[in-house]
This record gives sequence, structure tokens and C-alpha cells, in this order.
Amino acid sequence: MTNVAERFLKYVKFPTSSNESSPTCPSTKNQLEFAKYLISECQTIGLEEVELDENGYVMATLPSNTDKDVETLGFIAHMDTSPDMSGENIQPKMIKNYNGEDIVLNEEKNIILSPKVFPNLKKYTGHTLITTDGNTLLGADDKAGIAEILTAMEYLIAHPEIKHGKIRIAFTPDEEIGRGADLFDVQKFAADFAYTIDGGLLGELQYENFNAAYCKITINGQNVHPGTAKEKMKNAVRIGTELANLFPNEEIPEKTDGYEGFFHLNSFNGNVEKAELTYLIRDFDMTHFKQRKEFIEDTVRMMNERYGQGTIHLDLRDQYYNMKERLESKMDIVNRAFNAMKAVGIEPVVRPIRGGTDGARLSFMGLPCPNLFTGGDNFHGKYEYISVEAMEKAVEVIVKIAEI
Repeated sequence: MTNVAERFLKYVKFPTSSNESSPTCPSTKNQLEFAKYLISECQTIGLEEVELDENGYVMATLPSNTDKDVETLGFIAHMDTSPDMSGENIQPKMIKNYNGEDIVLNEEKNIILSPKVFPNLKKYTGHTLITTDGNTLLGADDKAGIAEILTAMEYLIAHPEIKHGKIRIAFTPDEEIGRGADLFDVQKFAADFAYTIDGGLLGELQYENFNAAYCKITINGQNVHPGTAKEKMKNAVRIGTELANLFPNEEIPEKTDGYEGFFHLNSFNGNVEKAELTYLIRDFDMTHFKQRKEFIEDTVRMMNERYGQGTIHLDLRDQYYNMKERLESKMDIVNRAFNAMKAVGIEPVVRPIRGGTDGARLSFMGLPCPNLFTGGDNFHGKYEYISVEAMEKAVEVIVKIAEI
């Protein structure tokens, strides 16, 4: 039996950042290399119907070991890590028996993981934590989910006395750039329902998520010598700044929580000649979600009237929707996870995902798919960390959900 932390530490050595600019699937070759490694591991631990398709999706089966007629269950995690921060040359640090105080991630750069800034750390006092070295993200989102699923499958294979139905597992590419479910073959996966193992802190159970849209605003400027620029220059960066300042100051990630939506200015690049702004639009309520998109359309229209038609180009497209719409009538699936957590001594924390998972889109594709915790926190950046004990509990929950 492979320890889940040992498995996880192997996985984070694979650099698997996804790339939104790439038209391929997977969007990066490194994801495909990691997928090939996972295929080998699935075969080694004894899974069947192990397959890597031409788009980089890994699927495998743990056959049923019961004569009872039970539904086919699935577990899903994603292979890519966020492009928001480097995933190259990850050097994890292990903090045993965490004392609840500051953790120096990088002494040279004075990068400190502090419970004063990240109070959730206190919940893991006494645990063994795995952190970054302050130079990269960690990759717990979602290599922890993959490690937990495969460790649970290995445990079930080693313990045939635990009776379960047919279990399907899948590992997807490009979830972090919103394309993880694009080419997912739900019919081939052939599960009645599934769980993504892609959540955060110990005990999280989620069946609600943001409605999400992506917005790219391109501003076409006109550059002339600043000494003779009067009535001629059209400064794309300045126009972009003016446009950005029209967005509501309080409706941003830094100032919202719970069920509050936001506009997130994710990038702003450019010069006088051309500038590009990208926004993430998020809201749990569909009416408010539509209003946010209308606000952007109206703002761009107004700015084009001010600076000339064609100055600003808007690319606005939906990414995924709130899976609550599809899961409210299937709460037995959510309750199964809730009861499994209780059975292994975890107090479930049912809260909405302030983000999205492959499960959100898969639920709309006919595969009901709530989301479960991995045990990590502060994903997508240098302050990311995960608890080894929480990862072990995630394995227990997967096993308990599978058990009849």
C-alpha cells in the first residue's frame, strides 16, 4: 500500500500547468506525460479497463465484488495545475506536528505562511503540513485528489472484504482553464453518478458553485509621438484604466464572501497601441449573473461611443453554471457523502464552491457530480498547503462512499 502523502509528493514533481492560449487538448504536453504515468500506476495497483484517450483523459475501472445490483459510482480529479503561478520545479516542505504559528516558506525572500493572514491554518494545528518553498504553487489542486482516489482504490483492492459495486475513475486535463469537461465522454465513463475530489479544507462537501463567464476586452489604440499627439493619440492603456474604474469597487474577490458574486480583473497587459483586460464574472444567482454580463456589454458599448466604434472589442462567453440546478433533485447523492464523512469521524461542512469544478459541467452533461474536500487550502499560489491527516481522511471517505 502506498501512503497517500508519498503518492502526492511524487505527483507534484510533474509540471502540469495548463495553457489557455493553446488550442490543443491537453493544452500542454506535460499533462500528457503525467497522464501516461497515471496509466502505468492504475495498471500496477490492479485496476481494469485502463485507458488514455487521444485527448488526454484517463479512465479506469475497479470491478464490482458483490452480487448485489448496485449503481456504478465514479470519482474524478484533474491533472493540470493553475497557470496563475509557476508549477515548475516544485520543492515541497513538510512541517510535522504544526504548532499553529508562522511558517517560514522562504527565508531569503521573507515569504511567511501566517495564521494571522490565513486563519484556516489553526484548524490544522498538530497535523503534518506539506507547503511550498515560496517559489511555486504546490499542486494540491488537484494532484491531492488524484492521490486520494488511487490510494482509496488500492485500499479497496487490498481489502476485498469491503463490498462495493463497479467504480469508475477519471482524471481530466485543463480543468483550471475551464476546459476539463469539454471532451469528457460521459457515455463511455458510464457511471450513474460521481464525485469530484477537488475541494479544500477537511470536511467540505459542495453541491453549489458559481455561474461563471470569461471576458476578454481588447482595446485598439492609436500611437503617435506624444509631442504631436493632440486630437490624434488614442492611448489603449489609459482607456483600459478608465474602463476598469467603471466596475463596482466593492464587487471584487477581495471584498466578497459566501454567496456574493464578483468581477475579477485577472490580467491587464498592453501599451499605447493595444491593451487587453481579462475578467472572470462569477455569481451564484442566475439573474444576477446575467445582469453582470449586461453591465459589461453596456460599459463597452458606452466606451465605444466615447472613443469611436471598433476601439474596444468584447469577447464574452459562459464557462459553467451552478450545479445546484441539477443536484437538488438528487440529494441522495449528497447525503451519501455526508453520511460517509460522519461515519469516519468528520463533521461535514456544506458550503458553496466559490469557484467551479469539472463536476459543475458534468452535472449538466448528465453525470450528477458533487464535490468533496482534498484537505488543501490557498490554491493557485505560493501560500498553498495541505494536511497529510486530511488527505488520509479523504481516502477514508472515498472508501466509505464506495462501501455498500
